[in-house]
Amino acid sequence: MTSYGYERPAPGAPDFRFVELETASSTNSLCFDRARQGDAGRLWIRADEQTSGRGRRGRDWSSPKGNLFASLLLVDPKPAERIGELPLAAAVALAEAVDKAAGTLQLVSLKWPNDLLVDGSKLSGILLEAEKLADGRQAVVLGFGVNCVSHPPLSLYQATDLRSLGYQVTAERLFECLAEALADNLSRWQQPDGFDGIRRAWLKRAAHLGKTITVRTAQEEITGTFADLDARGHLVLKQDGGGARTIYAGDVFLPGA
Repeated sequence: MTSYGYERPAPGAPDFRFVELETASSTNSLCFDRARQGDAGRLWIRADEQTSGRGRRGRDWSSPKGNLFASLLLVDPKPAERIGELPLAAAVALAEAVDKAAGTLQLVSLKWPNDLLVDGSKLSGILLEAEKLADGRQAVVLGFGVNCVSHPPLSLYQATDLRSLGYQVTAERLFECLAEALADNLSRWQQPDGFDGIRRAWLKRAAHLGKTITVRTAQEEITGTFADLDARGHLVLKQDGGGARTIYAGDVFLPGA
């Protein structure tokens, strides 16, 4: 039975807390509200639907019922200097969760830094946001949106959903798998060399490794061959003439898209 608004251990990850809501403006926003009120973190908030969901760079995120909308609040996650690696750890965890919930193996590929693709179509989005709180703590929120039963007509990317692909996966079941997989990957990430294993797991699912891609940053467009991820998860682009360029943030497209 669903107990909306009642805090309890997260399914699949009892060391984390969990709140479930029928409707939320944005699960990321609610996590930040809790942090500002003094919450210690390790808190999941999941909503059946969102009225003001958002994606990367402030883009709207369609949030109808039946899909997964969940956010995890972490407060002062350590090691703090490696927080930029978390989106890739989250992507690996979500990919593992989709496989477990759908009963598949390597169903999804990963588009840098953290989009899940199936045959080139976008299945999910992950949004990491951080805020320095008034008391000096740092709140970090990982937000997940997964198309379980429907997908929007996206202007930038072709999209898909699990039901259209023939998989009957509820948001509740996928969340349970995600909470468990992310707890495991966060524990791995916190180890001194923990990101190395996450990086290798990410590369095994890399959608465009070895292919020519275009990366649109806030300042420019850069085209080259996706050669690798560096030790911190940044994209390494090999350009004509043999030089390499490290990309820290941007949107990846295939040429001509």
